[in-house]
Amino acid sequence: MRLPRRQFLQLVAGVAVAPAIARSALAQSYPARPVHLVVGFGAGTGLDLYARLIGQWLSERLGQPVVIDNRPGAGTNLATESVVNAAPDGYTLLMVSTAAFTNAALYDNLRFNFVRDIAPVASLSRGAFVMVVNPSFPARTVPEFIAYAKANPGTINMASGGIGTANHVAGEMFKALAGVDMVHVPYRADGAVITDLLGGRVQVYFVALAGAAELIKTGKLRPLGVTTAQRSAAFPEVPAIGESVPGYDASLRNGIGAPRGTPRDIIVTLNTEINAGLNDPNIKAKFAQLGTETVPLTPEEWGQIIVEETERWGRVIHAANIKVE
Repeated sequence: MRLPRRQFLQLVAGVAVAPAIARSALAQSYPARPVHLVVGFGAGTGLDLYARLIGQWLSERLGQPVVIDNRPGAGTNLATESVVNAAPDGYTLLMVSTAAFTNAALYDNLRFNFVRDIAPVASLSRGAFVMVVNPSFPARTVPEFIAYAKANPGTINMASGGIGTANHVAGEMFKALAGVDMVHVPYRADGAVITDLLGGRVQVYFVALAGAAELIKTGKLRPLGVTTAQRSAAFPEVPAIGESVPGYDASLRNGIGAPRGTPRDIIVTLNTEINAGLNDPNIKAKFAQLGTETVPLTPEEWGQIIVEETERWGRVIHAANIKVE
């Protein structure tokens, strides 16, 4: 049977708009059940705390629980892979950290491409490591530290949380840009590093600002510089390393992603609500207490940050020939 031209065109138009109508209806009803926010670190870690802060906000704004799903392992790759393989419907989200940017260069056989397979949803915050030494160390500033390191090559032990961790790569970036030779000593836990740093068995550590705040305030550790391009509001008297090492910036960026193919309307809804939280004075204050500043961005701006950070950290890792087995 041959349909009249007008009826045929109406039918074709209906078929063409049906997926769009379905996506719009999905977005309008979103969320209709709990949303899972996957975190690649254990409970109580910095990234977990950020997730719980924004998760509670989203729960109240969206009218559905946001469930924090901790899946530590393989440098956050287990968590990322679980989200890459999840349905792109907005009900499985990923907490993104600097580890996501370094892993592409650290691991040879990943079963995903982060930039390609994770859709950017929203930026959350920017944080810093702080370069700390034992108060007995003969340097009170970054320039004095560099001078000492050049006069005593290979005698300074630089601790980290493990090969390929963000603080290890931040230290390698410092070594390259400052032109100093230090011995990398990887640990498995921050607690052990602090014990050995206080005991003088290692001399320098790039530690998360929030994790060292109390030890700095009580004088048990001496801060030399923060790793962000600008000084931190939490310790404005501590210089940025970049003030004496041009080009140094090891900012820690956190945000949220979703599986590739997640409907645009859902991403916009999440981005709008997350940014409202990041601009809320109470939420901003809580992030500040953890040593970070909130950074609300559009999905496109956050996506550009992901690309730039992946390329930047990758250059450092390749130059230092860091590999995780």
